[in-house]
Amino acid sequence: MKWLVVSPLLAIALALNVAAQTNILDNPGFEAGNYSGWNTNSLNSSVLSTIGYAHGGSFFYKVYGRSNSSYNYAGIYQDNPAAPGSTYTADGWTFSLGSDGGGIHGQDLIWVEVSFRDSSNNTLALYRSTVVDSNMLYSLGGVNHWIDLQITNQCSFTNASALILLPGTVTNTVSTLVAPPGTASVRYQVVFEQGPDNANGSMYFDDLTLNQTSGPVPQRNIVWSDEFNQADNSLPDLSKWGFDLGGGGFGNNELETYTSTNARILGGQLVIETDRYLAAGKTNYTSTRMNTKGKWSWAYGRMEARIKIPRGQGIWPAFWMLGSSYPGVPWPTCGEIDIMENIGKTTDQGTDHGTIHGPQGGGDYNGGSGVGSSYTLPGGAALADAFHIYAIEWKPNQIKWYLDSTQFFTATPASLPGGSTWVFTQPQFFIMNVAVGGNWPGYPDATTVFPQQLLVDYVRVYQNTLPLAISVSPQPDGSMSLSWPNNIVCHLQVQTNSITGGSWSDLPVTTSPYIVTPDPTQTAVFYRLVSP
Repeated sequence: MKWLVVSPLLAIALALNVAAQTNILDNPGFEAGNYSGWNTNSLNSSVLSTIGYAHGGSFFYKVYGRSNSSYNYAGIYQDNPAAPGSTYTADGWTFSLGSDGGGIHGQDLIWVEVSFRDSSNNTLALYRSTVVDSNMLYSLGGVNHWIDLQITNQCSFTNASALILLPGTVTNTVSTLVAPPGTASVRYQVVFEQGPDNANGSMYFDDLTLNQTSGPVPQRNIVWSDEFNQADNSLPDLSKWGFDLGGGGFGNNELETYTSTNARILGGQLVIETDRYLAAGKTNYTSTRMNTKGKWSWAYGRMEARIKIPRGQGIWPAFWMLGSSYPGVPWPTCGEIDIMENIGKTTDQGTDHGTIHGPQGGGDYNGGSGVGSSYTLPGGAALADAFHIYAIEWKPNQIKWYLDSTQFFTATPASLPGGSTWVFTQPQFFIMNVAVGGNWPGYPDATTVFPQQLLVDYVRVYQNTLPLAISVSPQPDGSMSLSWPNNIVCHLQVQTNSITGGSWSDLPVTTSPYIVTPDPTQTAVFYRLVSP
């Protein structure tokens, strides 16, 4: 929450968040023991190692070519929010082990780079370290020696939308990297270029640094949410949710028929009701399965919901995600992330299951029960007894599962069965449902009570953004323009004469900017942003 004071004398108090030499890279020394925080453009040719040669800590990153008789690239990269005018310094340590290919050879090249990109991910500016070949490697100290590659060369580039920008000429040598106008993100990248001569070699990287020296520091904020604050007995917000309708078992021999009428808003909560009825002497079940498919999807961030689940034999509530490429790309190739599942059995009523499903490989990853784990509440408590927060923290090459504050499972590419493909690099959409029966939970019996209700207090997506803060710009007519990041879920509130009072009221404005005209009859007017 940030605040701004506007008075007739144009006295302004503005909360700012300014960088002070902060390394904004996540997992910069790979001490997580995996690729957490990093995207890879060639995972099959890049590995982590702990054989005792790290520059700092225990882990480092190893990269080598693909050996496909053409120019090819391997490496990792990481994107962070950035604002125009923010400044940075950057470097990275590299090392070649004499007993492991002896560095780089032939046409091999390695470098580290920083690029500033717009909201469409097109490059606006490029800065590079020295581009190192085999001859230069030895002039910099040779094998078995850590080399600090400073990113100080401003370069020209081609194909602004490319993942790897082709080497351009050095246009300037600088000590500070400056985000140009239009900047929305900054990318730090490690690149190994192998030529068609297929020279065999490798390089290690460690302790990578992208220090932000000025400008607003990115924060985690809510970029999408549904707080379910609509009128009682209304449908969920149809700009956010759609419905899967009908029955047919959904591949699991389930019994329910999904409708939209089994979902409603009541008391600021989403209610999904599962019921049983008789028709023509047959027992039938109705429920709801709602999703954000075709409306909203995300890759990476914290996805969470505060839910009170139903209970009973054969009752199967779930909060999960599916690749936005579905159904064009079939399941499980599209990827599935199960944030929460519970199967209602007496022995499972306190257990939260977290799972992923994907293509190829052995075991249950390609279908079946998936790759996952579970957490059971202590003391025999049931999840249906209270609201709980179910969440994942999703980064490139890592997903962590949480029940309230307990982290109980981590999935990475290394945790998959041999030959499996990690497909969790593309956006996915939410699904919320309660199934009845199926191969896994079994079927309702005499102990199962109907109707059952799943209650959802909220669903939220958190991502790193620029700070939630108000900025002000005086206008020629004496008014002021208040602005703030439009990609954060927030609303503007106002009160007069006291910042400590409790009389804040919501303004009917949801997007930036907002024009304020000072009123000389008021001592002061206070504005603040509230999220969500």
